Amino acid sequence: MSRTDYFHDPGAPNANSIKVAVSALVQDDDGRILLIRRTDNGKHSIPGGGLEAGETVTQAVVREVHEETGVDVAVTGLIGVFSDPDHVIAYDDGEVRQEFSICFHAQPVGGSPRPSDESTEVEWVAPDRLHDRDIHPSIWLRIRKGLEDAPRPYFT
Repeated sequence: MSRTDYFHDPGAPNANSIKVAVSALVQDDDGRILLIRRTDNGKHSIPGGGLEAGETVTQAVVREVHEETGVDVAVTGLIGVFSDPDHVIAYDDGEVRQEFSICFHAQPVGGSPRPSDESTEVEWVAPDRLHDRDIHPSIWLRIRKGLEDAPRPYFT
């Protein structure tokens, strides 16, 4: 299913749903960031996805990162809660979802990077090379907040 992200766009459709999502800024020992290239919009992103019934948000992060990248992770901290009502995601089935993502820090503990049904590419990218990638502004915000040495989590 394809998607279109609208970020502070006055022409965006109105949201008709909200779903809890999780994402992770995964960094290796060299500080590189785990990125995927999404199959639904072709943009680069940190891994993440929807919370499923019966799991905690940290279990969802571990599952989603593994499903999308093949990398096993341990959650190490909270970056923040991203719930900007001016970021909506329109799907081709008519759903228009308001952003609601809880973003975590995570470190790799096993597995091997590989693409999936949700990712056409998986790569480790040095932070100073991120500008070479097509990354949506909402994901840039999560990355920036994750790289800051903030004393408290970010939230909207």
